[in-house]
Amino acid sequence: MTTLRVLVIDDERPALDELTYLLGRDPRIGEVRGTDSATEALRVLQAEEVDAVFLDIQMPGLTGLDLAQVLSRFRTPPPIVFVTAHEEHAVAAFELRAVDYVLKPVREERLAEAVRRVVEAGGPAPSGDVQIPVERAGVTRFVNRSDITHVEAQGDYARLHTAEGSHLVRTPLTSLAEQWADAGFVRIHRSVLVALPHVEEVRSEAGRVSVVVGGVELLVSRRHTRDLRSVLTKKGT
Repeated sequence: MTTLRVLVIDDERPALDELTYLLGRDPRIGEVRGTDSATEALRVLQAEEVDAVFLDIQMPGLTGLDLAQVLSRFRTPPPIVFVTAHEEHAVAAFELRAVDYVLKPVREERLAEAVRRVVEAGGPAPSGDVQIPVERAGVTRFVNRSDITHVEAQGDYARLHTAEGSHLVRTPLTSLAEQWADAGFVRIHRSVLVALPHVEEVRSEAGRVSVVVGGVELLVSRRHTRDLRSVLTKKGT
């Protein structure tokens, strides 16, 4: 098996040293290079080829998300694994096609799972379905965005609904509405998004319009009724 060359970026030296050490223990990793500067990391990436980047998010100057955005413009962007203490950036990270999102403190077995995902990626991060990380009972699970039927606002959070259940994520509905518009998510109410591929019925009775997604009937506000009809008409053409 060909071993991987990885670059680790973290502005905190103890965290950088620990992650470099743990990755070096993995037999699938052949070379580990570390830096505490995103700017220096860019110089390395422009001069050398690496098979994966393990990247912190909260860094001075160029943040991890900023750097990932730059890397996404490379002709062959390397797979990215975010390693961070901040779970609230998970959705943004996966919108940038991250392979995995590991929370600190890092456990060796969890890091091994991230390496497995890098190996399976086999190069650039996949451009197919987006996986959304969700937390339940202290365990990070991944939900395919294509499985989400609708989303409800809950303050600064959003609840993702699938056929198997629901999951709370620390992202406002307004942000998801902007980020997921191209994936077919439309607003039917100020506090509800629906996924057009999951719309089973559109009902109209006594001037009130509703849609059925995943067997659940959801009311469409008058403000959004015309926009929804327009979108559904285009979908059917």
